[in-house]
Amino acid sequence: MPSKQSQGTAIGIDLGTTYSCVGVYQHGKVEIIANEMGNRTTPSYVAFNDSERLIGDAAKNQVAMNPQNTVFDAKRLIGRRFDDDKIQADMKHWPFKVFNDCEEISSMVLSKMREIAENFLGKKVTDAVITVPAYFNDSQRQATKDAGAIAGLNVLRIINEPTAAALAYGLDKNLKGNEMF
Repeated sequence: MPSKQSQGTAIGIDLGTTYSCVGVYQHGKVEIIANEMGNRTTPSYVAFNDSERLIGDAAKNQVAMNPQNTVFDAKRLIGRRFDDDKIQADMKHWPFKVFNDCEEISSMVLSKMREIAENFLGKKVTDAVITVPAYFNDSQRQATKDAGAIAGLNVLRIINEPTAAALAYGLDKNLKGNEMF
């Protein structure tokens, strides 16, 4: 398990329902990092076939051929009970089977985001801040933090998506001078 002590460069991960992205603050600005396809967002999809596990674009690109083994919308499940009315309603629209504890699927997406950052930075990354929707309850926040730990990340903070946007806006304004909005 990662140590609680910060070891170096921290990344910011927006773990999205449909797409995720990762960024790093360096050279006085936040850089949203492109994946191996050149995209700054990566599908939050995980697929399994007979020989491998696919994450991101590779998983989404094969969903039509392998729908029952391609998981998406994991963020809708995280931190919720299997018998939750919302989960039961969503399950009717998914081609895959839902089992308890989707933290592992989210951890795979987080691992992919970490890999993208490591390839960009050229070094190992363990520290991360992860965004969640403002409406997430405590169990959903904890489950997201657990998914980060499973992915080998030292989750420094879980912050609300609107807070992250406000911080990024304020950071940008501070770097440009004393502009008022």
